[in-house]
Amino acid sequence: MATSPNPTRDDFEALLNEQLGGADDQGFEGRVVKGTVTAIENGMAIVDVGLKSEGRIDLKEFMRVDDEHGLEVGSEVEVYVDRVENADGEAMLSRDRARREAAWDKLESEFGEGKRVEGRIFGRVKGGFTVDLDGAVAFLPGSQVDIRPVRDVTPLMDMPQPFQILKMDRRRGNIVVSRRAVLEETRAEQRSELIDKLSEGQVIDGVVKNITDYGAFVDLGGIDGLLHVTDMSYKRVNHPSEIIEIGATVTVQIIRINEETQRISLGMKQLESDPWDGVGAKYPIGVKMTGTVTNITEYGAFVELEPGIEGLVHVSEMSWTKKNVHPGKIVSTSQEVEVMVLEVDSEKRRISLGLKQAQRNPWEEFAEKHPIGSKVEGEVKNATEFGLFVGLDGDVDGMVHMSDIAWGISGEDALALHRKGEQVEAIVLDVDTDKERISLGMKQLEKGAPSAEGTDSSDLRRGQTVTVTVLEVRDGGLEVQVGDDGATGFIKRSDLGRDRDEQRPDRFQAGQKIDAKVTGFDRSKKPNFSIKAHQIAEEKEAVAQFGSADSGASLGDILGEALKKKED
Repeated sequence: MATSPNPTRDDFEALLNEQLGGADDQGFEGRVVKGTVTAIENGMAIVDVGLKSEGRIDLKEFMRVDDEHGLEVGSEVEVYVDRVENADGEAMLSRDRARREAAWDKLESEFGEGKRVEGRIFGRVKGGFTVDLDGAVAFLPGSQVDIRPVRDVTPLMDMPQPFQILKMDRRRGNIVVSRRAVLEETRAEQRSELIDKLSEGQVIDGVVKNITDYGAFVDLGGIDGLLHVTDMSYKRVNHPSEIIEIGATVTVQIIRINEETQRISLGMKQLESDPWDGVGAKYPIGVKMTGTVTNITEYGAFVELEPGIEGLVHVSEMSWTKKNVHPGKIVSTSQEVEVMVLEVDSEKRRISLGLKQAQRNPWEEFAEKHPIGSKVEGEVKNATEFGLFVGLDGDVDGMVHMSDIAWGISGEDALALHRKGEQVEAIVLDVDTDKERISLGMKQLEKGAPSAEGTDSSDLRRGQTVTVTVLEVRDGGLEVQVGDDGATGFIKRSDLGRDRDEQRPDRFQAGQKIDAKVTGFDRSKKPNFSIKAHQIAEEKEAVAQFGSADSGASLGDILGEALKKKED
């Protein structure tokens, strides 16, 4: 500092401050400065940084390797000035703090450039570990130690290794690092190098590393490939452990390499002959085969015809008689069954099979054993609003329509006479094998009923007037018969006469002969008669023969003349 010829008190004070530090020494605080070791004594290093007084630093702060501090008098070191002067008049210096500040500067630069940093794991804390990054302490979460969970971290302790900085906050002194990110990046680089040496279609040996429900991971020499369960064998594989085991060496073919995800798909069955080649010739439509049930679903059952060849028996093709039931109630896994080939699609690798087609149609068998007109017996399985379903031989059902349950009463009343579980007898009226329907009749078994073929009524025709004999008087009408051994039929109450007074069944008696007109035939070809229709027909005939009421004659006169003529 230059001085004036006549120095003043202020000039003297400034010169003294320059020599001893003075007020400007305050600018040293909170900074890293260079100093010189002037002495080493009592485990302390005396360091001069150009302040009024020297500072003392514990030699432990200089020790890095093998407990050697490496200092000697005259050594130049960087230290952090915490305070220019303490109560004892000494400068408060720190080598550790200087190292941390220097480390932070370096780390911030490397973090901004995305570089890896070197550090040592030296301690455990809650949720992870502490890492020394050349003076700065960072936190290593447990999930970031390795790609896979590590149970013992002891081999990694105090070993120099690279880390990736995930986050840092200098103001709070917070640094988060990851070892896993470095390993994944290194692994990706290695995978890329290995993938470049592989190609689709290549056959290679590998070692099974892990087995899951959906497949196995195979080590191909530093890179893993997935061997999916569907590519292990042409036959059905329920679990990969049925085919391979961990540690086994397997020969596989590289099916696909995804360059974007670097995933490799492997296959074993591709090295075998495809059983689906020529499957159409081996399994012609209509042929019956024996197979084993391998899997059961809600929509059907899979049957293995040979290793690698499976067909589906759809639920609709499982049984002739059991409808809308789960396939598991018809067949069971590992059961041997006889099936028929229904359809073969070689391109889609699908074979449709039929279980019921390998058995006889129960309706055809029933028709052979029970022709129309034969008598059967069975249990009422269900009563509906239109008839009764009766269980028959061969596990088939027949239906008795409400109109074929009983004579002389309405269908609703006839239905009310029978209950589920009741044993009944009936006549076979019709068997439709295509529609799988059997029609039965119960009233045809009643006294005087015609045969199912209706031969006794074959000579009758609609509109014909015949003389019938009353067989039985019922509340609903009359059971009648044509002649002595002709067809039997029924006259409803409403057909007993034109007037209400004439529609009383009690005015007739068994054995009485009356004239009636044939009005039609029921499903069993049994004729229906009507006295009322016969009366109306006679009235029209009389009017036509003797003139209309407009001619001056009354209706009574006309009918009287008609009756007289008939008597004559």
